[in-house]
Amino acid sequence: MKQKIAYWVLTGLFSLMMVMSASGYLTASPQMVEGFHHLGYPDYFRVYLGVAKLVGVLALVVPWTPRTVREWAYAGFAITTVSAAVSHGMSGDPAGIVVAPVVALGVLLGSHQLWRRLRDEAPRPVAQPAVA
Repeated sequence: MKQKIAYWVLTGLFSLMMVMSASGYLTASPQMVEGFHHLGYPDYFRVYLGVAKLVGVLALVVPWTPRTVREWAYAGFAITTVSAAVSHGMSGDPAGIVVAPVVALGVLLGSHQLWRRLRDEAPRPVAQPAVA
C-alpha cells in the first residue's frame, strides 16, 4: 500500500509540474515565450511541446493506458527533461534553472520505478483452458 501511495504522490507531483508548464506554453505566458526565445526555439515548438506534455500526462495518469503507451510517455518525458537541462546549461542560465529539470527527471524516474514494481506485483489473470 505504501508503494502505491508513493507512486501516486510522485506521479501526481510530476504531472502537476508538466501541466503547469504546458499551460504556460499554450497560453503564451510572456515569461514562457521569452524563455523559448532565449533558448533559440521557435514559437511553434512551444505549442507542440505544450500539447505533447498534456498528452503525456494523460498517458501517465489514466489507469487503463496500455503498458507500451505509458513506457513511451515516460521515455518522452525523460528526453524532454534532459533536453531542457542541456538547453538551459548551454544557454548560460544559472545553475538553479539548469537543475530544475534534473529534479523533475528524478521525480519521473521514481514514478517509473514504482509503477514497474506495482505492475510486476499485480496478480496476472489465469488462462482458461480451451473448451472443445
